[in-house]
Amino acid sequence: MNALTQAAASANSPLNINLTDFIDEFGDELLASLNRSNPPVYTGSINEQRQAVMASLKRTPFVAQAEVVQAITALLLDRNEQAAIINAEMGTGKTMMAIAVAAVLHAAGYRRTLVISPPHLVYKWRREILETTPGARVWVLNGPDTLVKLLKLRDQSGQTYDGRPEFFILGRVRMRMGFHWRLACWKRRTAGGQLLAACPDCGQVLEDLEGNLVTVDEFERGDRRRNCTACNAALWSLMRPGKADGGDRRSTILKSMCRIPTIGPVRAERLLNDFGEDFLASMLVDNVSEFINLMDAKGNFVFSDRQAKRMERAMANIEFGFGEGGYQPTEFIKRYLPDGFFDLLVVDEGHEYKNSGSAQGQAMGVLAAKARKTVLLTGTLMGGYADDLFYLLFRILTQRMIEDGYRPNARGSMAPAAMSFMRDHGVLKDIYTERDGDSHKTAKGKKLSVRTVKAPGFGPKGIHRFVLPFTVFLKLKDIGGNVLPNYQEEFIDVTMAPEQASAYQRLAATLTAELRQALARRDTTLLGVVLNVLLAWPDCCFRSEMVKHPRTRDTLAFVPALFGDDELMPKEQALLNLCLEEKAKGRKVLAYTVYSGTRDTTSRLKKVLEQAGLRVAVLRATVETARREDWILDQVDRGVDVLLTNPELVKTGLDLLDFPTIAFLQTGYNVYTLQQAARRSWRIGQKHPVRVVFFGYAGSSQITCLQLMAKKIAVAQSTSGDVPESGLDSLNQDGDSVEMILARQLTAA
Repeated sequence: MNALTQAAASANSPLNINLTDFIDEFGDELLASLNRSNPPVYTGSINEQRQAVMASLKRTPFVAQAEVVQAITALLLDRNEQAAIINAEMGTGKTMMAIAVAAVLHAAGYRRTLVISPPHLVYKWRREILETTPGARVWVLNGPDTLVKLLKLRDQSGQTYDGRPEFFILGRVRMRMGFHWRLACWKRRTAGGQLLAACPDCGQVLEDLEGNLVTVDEFERGDRRRNCTACNAALWSLMRPGKADGGDRRSTILKSMCRIPTIGPVRAERLLNDFGEDFLASMLVDNVSEFINLMDAKGNFVFSDRQAKRMERAMANIEFGFGEGGYQPTEFIKRYLPDGFFDLLVVDEGHEYKNSGSAQGQAMGVLAAKARKTVLLTGTLMGGYADDLFYLLFRILTQRMIEDGYRPNARGSMAPAAMSFMRDHGVLKDIYTERDGDSHKTAKGKKLSVRTVKAPGFGPKGIHRFVLPFTVFLKLKDIGGNVLPNYQEEFIDVTMAPEQASAYQRLAATLTAELRQALARRDTTLLGVVLNVLLAWPDCCFRSEMVKHPRTRDTLAFVPALFGDDELMPKEQALLNLCLEEKAKGRKVLAYTVYSGTRDTTSRLKKVLEQAGLRVAVLRATVETARREDWILDQVDRGVDVLLTNPELVKTGLDLLDFPTIAFLQTGYNVYTLQQAARRSWRIGQKHPVRVVFFGYAGSSQITCLQLMAKKIAVAQSTSGDVPESGLDSLNQDGDSVEMILARQLTAA
């Protein structure tokens, strides 16, 4: 207990103990009671057979990672549960643990593992599987010829199994349901010269519902897939989006070769003339090594050693396809592969599939239903609201959710079940609004309206029922062995310049008055506009700000630019001081700004920092996701001191160990992005203490935004096996949705 608590206890006064102190004081007794009422699946007794499998891997997991694998496999094999969740902090090696789980399951008879990966991590998964699992076969289902691979896989499914583990890595953007198609028929000309539509397989002329013959023009105007009534053959064909009939195959191959380093249009044209389209296309699709070692008619290598080295590195991340394709792999797996064909489904960055209407989320649910077991990997299981978990849980633990009464209604909608889940386990606020009414003819009355909004929070019953029985938690500090250095978060309250603060108060007063009037009319049109302006303006007041009504286009407010090109705003000065301080210590800084698009602040920040003698690089969205890791390494090799970027661009997968200091100029509202981005450099392999700094302008809406993020982080950590201890804890007050918190603060009398 702290000093105040001890003083209160000695005075025999009523005690108020905060949650952290309460857990410290009574945690052992609470844990013992919980273990008696709900015996854990894994108590630390090692399964020697499974441990031997992990020991046989090329790279063996750390002790703490092996414990996670033991717990997950005990849940899936011994308890025969449908799914398990590895909720491990960023940098703990979730990929390694998932591969080890797959190896243990393979030894138990689970042959095939399907991995759903973010697009920029597909080849990282492939590399780590090959570096970890002896004898593994790996198929990357991320290219335009994924359908060809799946067809080949189906054809080979009846062949004798040689016992080698098989992994299939599917890029997330490739897993949406549905596909692109066009109608296809045989054009049959009659004696009178009329073109009729006929079945390409049996030749039967097509008829409509009334028995009339269908012309080709009538057939091609249709908008639904159909089959021949005589032989049931498909009267449609796959197509690539944007590809016209009779596409130029030569042009397609030419463009594909131009994607390869050291090959330009002239050289690609010469190669096509020398070797032919079919020969080059077959090598690019099936045997890249042959293409790199291509020889001319005299037996000389076409490409030099330097060229071959560059090509080999680049082509490890490129897939070529010259067929029709376009059929989504999830649709193929659903329709044409049997249930249980994939024994284990590994879902990387599982929290990305939580949205109700997400096509990728729905496709993930289909794959989970087709696989025998599912393992979900995430570092941020929950984003603060209970319904963050509902759709995710329903997709991987369908039976458990249905048992608890959460099922689709008669129309197939999950919305009522999601609301019921929120009421049972989350936080909902019913807001009653009472107004005087004058619509009664004989007397005055009052109008009462009710609306329900969600708030951050997840109840202990929900954690006990849906999180603890299926989830293994791992923190970086649990790995032990001095694997990780110290990690520190801090908040810096930046005071605005007098002119800046005065202009902000005038702008806030003007926009608040407009917002208050609009909300009184139940018009929320201005809500997003006002809040975005008040959050962004303090960081963007180096340019003039014109605020217009989104519907009427009337001007609501105008503020001229306050800072010139050579004048530093207070937050810029604070960032500059931090960067110079860290450079003096030999430390590089990763600085995040969410305003990298329309309100771009990165160009000005780069100029400000470079004028002070710092080397600065800006990572923009124009850098392809697959190239970002190499791009950042190139900047480090060039001696960069500061890397500026939007946290969305580096929130998953990238290990930024060269930047032990991280600064947030703004955080945004996404708790997943914030937590992921904050831990980019505190990962296995980091040798320096990690420092994370949050900047916020005092007296502005930015502080309220930070307060909400602190609240959401606290709730998220409550489902991650942690009592919250974030650097934003000092701002952590009760909160509501982002817009309503800020609107309530602005419109308060």
